[in-house]
Amino acid sequence: MADGSLTAKRQEIALLRRLEERILWLAAWTIHNANHVRQSRDGLKVGGHQASSASLTTIMTALYMKALRPQDRVAVKPHASPVFHAIQHLFGRQSLDNLKRFRALGGAQSYPSRTKDVDDVDFSTGSVGLGVAMTAFASLTQDYLAARGAVKPEKMGRMISLLGDAELDEGNIYEALIEACKHDIRNTWWIVDYNRQSLDATTQDRMFTRYGEIFEAAGWTVETLKWSKRQREAFAKPGGDKLREWIETAPNDLFSALTYQGGAAWRERLNADLAGSPRTLALIAGYKDLDLAELMTELGGHCLETLLEAFEKAGQDDRPRFFIAYTVKGLRLPFQGHKDNHAGLMTPAQIAELRSRLGVVEGEEWDPLSGLSAAERTALKGLVARAPFAAEVERNHVAPTVPTPSADELLTAVDAKGAGGGEQSTQAAFGKVMFEIAARKDEFAGRVVTTSPDVTVSTNLGGFVNRRGVFQRRAHEDVFKRRRIPSAQVWSKAETGQHVELGIAENNLFIALAALGLTAPLFGERLFPVGTLYDPFIARGLDALNYACYQDARFLLVATPSGLTLAPEGGAHQSINAPVIGMAQPGLDTYEPAFADETAVLMARAFDRIQAPDGASTYLRLSTRVIDQPERADDAWRQGVVDGGYWLKAPAPGTRLAIVYSGALAPEALAAFEALSEDMPEAGLLAVTSADVLHRDWTASGRARWTGEGVRVSTIETLLAPLDRDAGLVTLTDGAPLALSWLGSVRGQRVRALGLESFGQSGDLPDLYGKYRLDAEAVLDACADLLA
Repeated sequence: MADGSLTAKRQEIALLRRLEERILWLAAWTIHNANHVRQSRDGLKVGGHQASSASLTTIMTALYMKALRPQDRVAVKPHASPVFHAIQHLFGRQSLDNLKRFRALGGAQSYPSRTKDVDDVDFSTGSVGLGVAMTAFASLTQDYLAARGAVKPEKMGRMISLLGDAELDEGNIYEALIEACKHDIRNTWWIVDYNRQSLDATTQDRMFTRYGEIFEAAGWTVETLKWSKRQREAFAKPGGDKLREWIETAPNDLFSALTYQGGAAWRERLNADLAGSPRTLALIAGYKDLDLAELMTELGGHCLETLLEAFEKAGQDDRPRFFIAYTVKGLRLPFQGHKDNHAGLMTPAQIAELRSRLGVVEGEEWDPLSGLSAAERTALKGLVARAPFAAEVERNHVAPTVPTPSADELLTAVDAKGAGGGEQSTQAAFGKVMFEIAARKDEFAGRVVTTSPDVTVSTNLGGFVNRRGVFQRRAHEDVFKRRRIPSAQVWSKAETGQHVELGIAENNLFIALAALGLTAPLFGERLFPVGTLYDPFIARGLDALNYACYQDARFLLVATPSGLTLAPEGGAHQSINAPVIGMAQPGLDTYEPAFADETAVLMARAFDRIQAPDGASTYLRLSTRVIDQPERADDAWRQGVVDGGYWLKAPAPGTRLAIVYSGALAPEALAAFEALSEDMPEAGLLAVTSADVLHRDWTASGRARWTGEGVRVSTIETLLAPLDRDAGLVTLTDGAPLALSWLGSVRGQRVRALGLESFGQSGDLPDLYGKYRLDAEAVLDACADLLA
């Protein structure tokens, strides 16, 4: 029985090796076709990273054909996307037509994309390092759902990242590692394709041992897969210990160079360096040049037996694991090991040699099983069909719609349901709404999850956390409460908590929001994530924010306080370009309300947008400035707030002047308007709650007129229609003036745009608004200039 099992295992390994060769071929041919066969209309190099794909082929074969289960999720190294698409094609999840159109419009994407690819992409990758961190936060998110019974123990998946060793230079990986350690994450594997080559050169030798030490210090189990079965057998022979020692101490660049030069070069160098070890020389002499080259380069990351044993062992518990899988970049390709191989492409002659070596029939390049016997084809098809990951299960879920609170309900929370009067800040209004949500007993409130990078209290989330608690897998007692020490923060820590507290690293915030915002498609469970941070620090995590939006993650981002209005804090804390960032970011609706009631209405809209089929995330730019609240005559303003703008003071038809403002500078705009009204009672005061939504709607209406989609008038065109064609617009915003200066292009009207174009400094509001020309006097000067 034991011999029979061993024989079956050997046969399976032999089949996997055969299949791995064909996956390598299909990936390499896909890239070759895009660069050398498919017609080029623009003369640009298409690219595709054949060497990086070859480096990871064995690891991906072992994972997808044997180790992965349907509930496991994978972030694939960006440059190995052709291997991923080839495997998905074998599973029937990627079409041949898409492979032929690799890196062309509508075809398989250059890097795996949740929103652009049609095959089974779990996490988008491309901006290196972010996909790695994403798996850690996806694991945390899975634990959050599991604590609520939404993910059953038997359905817990492993969150796996396949990364290149050069990605380990990305700082966001270590920010995520620290957070993962704090939250005691599990079910996470990071598998490093350790080929010791980056884009430009070979990597530094001194990092050989450091990576493992870093991850062990963070509580991860480190598995170093350095030697193949073939190498271990050689090392066990007489003289093998010296050969192993030579490889252990060989510099990265020397190893890579000899890999490129081949068996004869290996023999020459080994004979010279090991001349004093006759038994080792005898061992080396027993190999032909080709066999010697294979012995030296078939490292642990290219050995199916080594990989499968490691993955099987790791699957027996849920500890986080860091695999260092030694590989050769470009193995089995003509430029293997060459330091310039990152962007290298095989020539037609070289691809023909590879085709011949692998037994692929000329003219049948797209058939991954070409040239194989009927028995081999049947066996390999059976191997693919039996792969656990090939099971026909739903992996891209559709979550049921959850009723969300209406604007009326949230307006009640801020005492602004048409009542008017009083003073509030938009940040305080946000806190009141969240506090009210925390008191609700409905399903929606139970699905709200908040997170913040160490600014929970100062962004007014404290009330929500007091009521709903902090999520932690292992309950932690509030020592201050037990010892009867008064504190405004009563933060219980348990699995039932609905706030994920993060360290002060904005990259982690946005990647956490990405993971929390994808629970519907990944796990079939809808969450309503709300993340807060200081507005000036959006730029710190901008790459991760873009990454989250690119995957169509859904969340509410609240950035507060903002602008020069954060006066005493000084210039380093006063955001300038954040409104423009919001306007330029796809998948993110950016709003800057001035009043509490606007904030409540926009929060209700944001929760709707999170689960709408054509929805998006929302970014609210808020302020701590307390201002007088308006009295509303009716509810007509509400739609304007959502659409991006409305007349706070409607203009008379044909007027020659209007003041336009956003956000916290409403009092200055209103004061200037009231002074102006003494001489020009026909002027108007336009509140812009979203330059982003207005601008997007305006450009879409313009496109519709010349693309045959029908004629429609945009919101901003309708708003500005009462003004005279020669009217002037004075725009005022606590940020870059270009956020509103485009309004002059709508109807060809003149604009004087006021805003921030230099760094601020500490001071009080009257001094700062006066110095930086954001006060009522500056508005009136701009009005006079337009009227002169």
